[in-house]
Amino acid sequence: MLDTLYYYLQFSQVRYALIVGVLVALCASLLGVTLVLKRFSFIGDGLSHVAFGAMAVSSITGVLVSQWKPVIDSTNGMIIVMPLTVLSAVLLLRTGKNAKVKGDAAVAMISVGALAIGYLLMNLDVFPKSANISGDVCSTLFGSLSILTLTEGEVFFCLAVSVIVTAVFIIFYNKIFSVTFDEDFATATGTKASAYNLLIAIIIAVIIVISMNLVGSLLISALIIFPALSAMRLLKSFKAVTVCSACLSVFCAALGIILSILLSTPVGSTIVAVNIAAFGVFWLIGAAKGGFKRA
Repeated sequence: MLDTLYYYLQFSQVRYALIVGVLVALCASLLGVTLVLKRFSFIGDGLSHVAFGAMAVSSITGVLVSQWKPVIDSTNGMIIVMPLTVLSAVLLLRTGKNAKVKGDAAVAMISVGALAIGYLLMNLDVFPKSANISGDVCSTLFGSLSILTLTEGEVFFCLAVSVIVTAVFIIFYNKIFSVTFDEDFATATGTKASAYNLLIAIIIAVIIVISMNLVGSLLISALIIFPALSAMRLLKSFKAVTVCSACLSVFCAALGIILSILLSTPVGSTIVAVNIAAFGVFWLIGAAKGGFKRA
């Protein structure tokens, strides 16, 4: 088994997948705790569907300006997908208490609508389509079926975005902490809570877009939610839970990619399965600790 793993690691694409998987897992886990505590976990699922719709638009319309084609090809349509997903995050955040369509209903409406329209456009005869449209849809929804799909351009793009996301989280950590636990108090003390909520939504949108190639649009929420929920089973403080969530997410991503290599399974599904197993272990440990305390 080790010899097989060593053999596959000789390929640059496999190393790319490990790098991207670890970076995506780290970024997703940083804000997963905040989303869980703010009861806003569903935004990840909604935005992932929007990203699928945007990816469909990007793939069927082609490139309108020829000199942009090398850039768009190297990032798999990110120039189109990223702005549309970020815009949707802003619109979802604007659906406040006074809106005619409430926040949870807006998430459901936008996510289902984007998913349906994206698949519809990919099947219309008036647009150019791939020779294997079912394979394209499956890869976009559930991640790459083969681990040898990431290009060097995608790795560098993911690395740059990950550095920016991590730096923003560290710089604004105190503000994000205050907005997470008591938004009213943070506003009363002069913190622009709406601005930081918007920042959180934009970061999540960016993370979802860079995660699509690895785990797929339907599985991205697992990277955001499961590590945070697992860490919360054992730890109480915000900082401890965030650090534990980040470490666990990185470990599960690396282990999931390695297992997908050895077992020849889809990368995204394997990573999510490892996260589920980790949550089960943390849940059992937390339950045992609770029992010990009561005894």
